[in-house]
Amino acid sequence: MVSRGRLGNSIRELRATSGGMTQAELGAQVGVTRQTIIAIEQGRYSSSLESAFRIAHVLNRPITEVFR
Repeated sequence: MVSRGRLGNSIRELRATSGGMTQAELGAQVGVTRQTIIAIEQGRYSSSLESAFRIAHVLNRPITEVFR
């Protein structure tokens, strides 16, 4: 059975393996604030579908690897 809770993500780990990208750098490339990236990483905010795809694109990973 699939849990209907919040999405988990691997953004922090993927930023580290992508050359140490900062939250501010990721936010600028995605078009959101650093605070939004922080909230998404911590699970306090669910990204829009558009932003989720942008994050995956910037991190050069499939969306299923970024969000779970």
